[in-house]
Amino acid sequence: METDLSPLLSYLDDEGLDGYLIDDDASDSDQRYVSGFDAPDAYQTLVTADGAVNLLVSGLEYGRASTDADAETVTRRSVYDYQELVAEYGQYAGTVRCVAAFLDDHDIQSIAVPRTFPTGTADGLRDRGVAVTVESEGIVEDVRATKTEWEIERIRAAQRANEAAMAAAEDLIATADVDDGVLVHEGEPLTSERVKEEIEITLIRHGCALDDTIVACGADAADPHDRGSGPLAAGELIVIDIFPRDKESKYFADMTRTVAVGDPGEEARRRYEVTKEAYEVALDAIEPGATGADVHDAACDVIEDAGYETLRSDPGTETGFIHSTGHGVGLDIHEQPSVSPAGGDLEPGHVITIEPGIYDPAVGGVRIEDLVVVTEDGYENLTAYPIGAGPTIE
Repeated sequence: METDLSPLLSYLDDEGLDGYLIDDDASDSDQRYVSGFDAPDAYQTLVTADGAVNLLVSGLEYGRASTDADAETVTRRSVYDYQELVAEYGQYAGTVRCVAAFLDDHDIQSIAVPRTFPTGTADGLRDRGVAVTVESEGIVEDVRATKTEWEIERIRAAQRANEAAMAAAEDLIATADVDDGVLVHEGEPLTSERVKEEIEITLIRHGCALDDTIVACGADAADPHDRGSGPLAAGELIVIDIFPRDKESKYFADMTRTVAVGDPGEEARRRYEVTKEAYEVALDAIEPGATGADVHDAACDVIEDAGYETLRSDPGTETGFIHSTGHGVGLDIHEQPSVSPAGGDLEPGHVITIEPGIYDPAVGGVRIEDLVVVTEDGYENLTAYPIGAGPTIE
């Protein structure tokens, strides 16, 4: 994947620095993005002032890094007598000396590092004569916010898997029997845990996985991040929020639907309609030049006009619309840009969620969420899954 690191190179030039160093494993999304490499143990990625990407890896990862990484050079630690250094100086000091030798090999006397860079390594490099400056603005994270076509296709593929999982969850709920107000599947109470299991199995079959998901019913759904537990009830709102990660590309998807079996009541239905309107109005507000704050305000206007509180109208409210309208999605499930009161300019290539909601333990929770990409003239919805499918409230 080609990446545009020109903002980072401009920063290095402005600050008179020789390079930018990341020291982490590929669970750090900046590391994976810049290196194009996925490894479970820490490795070093150096971006020199001319834009070349250079990796320092263990012998175990050398072969794979040589073929898979987006790097100008890939170097084994053994080139710098890593094992001998560790044996003589210990793990920490030996590693620092190895990294310092790697930097010296690339004529690097001064580096910028991300905010998450290990403090001990930074201090150790300073002791070895390397000038270390913390890049505090998160330039690489900002670069990641604008997705390439390649990235958008990976996110779109993850969302297709997400939609298959949502369909499986809704089908399981829609076909359940009702016994004394509780949903029943194959003679047993249908629980949040059973629906999550169906979601996870479906995602695995589509090349995705997730650490957790939300299937929350009734009062549980009034807490936006309550994962949900126990039997699902008829006549109650059920929030299903699935945010899987593609196992190969590592890009996330995100989608939420609110469903019910039976009649959840007039007030619940009204909240659903208001949330749907806020979702539609927020989508209409997306265009280059608009800000995340503009889109968030559009959603708040609808919800407040309907008589419900938002954090904008009452920062202390515990009911109503109690979170932001959306967030960026990519190698992290929450990344830039923000669709919130602090949200900045939206630009073509930004992939964001639109997910207004209304919450109250006395009624339950409602949330509707799609994943969209900002385009030159508005947006493209990456979510093909309909609102109103299966047992979703209509």
